[in-house]
Amino acid sequence: MNNEQLDVIAVGAHPDDCEIGCGGTIAKLAKQGLRVGIIDLTDGEPTPLCDDPAIRVAEAQAAAEKLGAVKRIILELPNRRLFDSFEARVELAKQFRIYRPKLVLGIGGKTPLASPDHWQAMQITDAAIFYSRLTKWDEQFDNLPVHRISRQLYYSLLFNGDFSGVGPKQIVHDISDTFDAKMDSIRCYATQFPPEKQSVFERVEHIAKSCGLAAGFAAGEVLTSPSPIASQNLFETLMLN
Repeated sequence: MNNEQLDVIAVGAHPDDCEIGCGGTIAKLAKQGLRVGIIDLTDGEPTPLCDDPAIRVAEAQAAAEKLGAVKRIILELPNRRLFDSFEARVELAKQFRIYRPKLVLGIGGKTPLASPDHWQAMQITDAAIFYSRLTKWDEQFDNLPVHRISRQLYYSLLFNGDFSGVGPKQIVHDISDTFDAKMDSIRCYATQFPPEKQSVFERVEHIAKSCGLAAGFAAGEVLTSPSPIASQNLFETLMLN
């Protein structure tokens, strides 16, 4: 189990959520030597242009390689019918207990006019982080040892005021040197982004560059902390290299 331990796990409802929302961050952390994994709660299928779920899985694995993620796990929860349930919480919490991450990145907020699975994924992830550390409940988790996750951050699939990079407890993470890897990983999903949907890439690029510009970077991703961001050395925390 120690050989499988991950430093960071990013969680999405479907393959391509993590790439769009925090792909640059995944690549950056991996580039810094951290062991980063991705967990998709569903395989994302069916979708209009994908004839076989295996194709989407292959796209997801190729995308993970582009980002430098060392592990990608696709759970067997149902796409389009993903709900925050006890069973879903336990399935994800088991993965946290197995891979024992220090940091979990999860979807933050609702996505109106898009899949409601995203909001359900946020609630499942929140609960699974809590379930991962609960004692005296071993029979629910295949007797896996408990694990306390140190920090949780949300990534956004929308560009709106709530995730602007200027709100409380928000971080703009510099992805200038991993922006290309982020875009390459999204392009792996040929079944999801055919020629008539190329505007997706323009939107993702615009968001990353706008967020980065607000913080003085070429490209950035906004991450939001649900808990206060603590500092024991204010000067070092605030100063940028």
